[in-house]
Amino acid sequence: MSAHDPVVMEITLIEGAHLADLVSQFLELLEDGSPSGIRPPEDPALARLVPDAYRDDADAAREFRALTASDLLSRRRDDARAVLDDLSPDGQALHLVELHPDSLAETLPVTLSIERGRAWLRTLNALRLVLATRLGIDGEDDHDAGDRRFAIYDWLGYRLDGLVAALGR
Repeated sequence: MSAHDPVVMEITLIEGAHLADLVSQFLELLEDGSPSGIRPPEDPALARLVPDAYRDDADAAREFRALTASDLLSRRRDDARAVLDDLSPDGQALHLVELHPDSLAETLPVTLSIERGRAWLRTLNALRLVLATRLGIDGEDDHDAGDRRFAIYDWLGYRLDGLVAALGR
């Protein structure tokens, strides 16, 4: 694969609809809770997306955040919007309630340029960080594979792994 070859990812319509919903919720989180750039975000999930660059120096951390948080969150919004665009065949956003039950297992091919694939990687990773915060996952021991609440977290990891492999060829 050359740097110009696209990656084609196939996901089922039900996966696409669920992912579109997650990404839409993620965009709402980014738009509703954007920090001032000086203080860390109050929402722990947002704080995880703009972590302190200097844990031992509050002044340096504040200065770094003031210089970077707005751009970082803006890029995350742009990436999430790109993913939503890719999940909108024919310009129509996927909505689970609008899908016919017989079509849920049909596949949606998503063709990604290398740059668009990177936007997907960043968005899927950010979604995992948000979910990890909400689920209380700080380390491997905090993950309970038998708990259904972790299924989306695991699925996002599966998709990330596949995209990393496909983009790295």
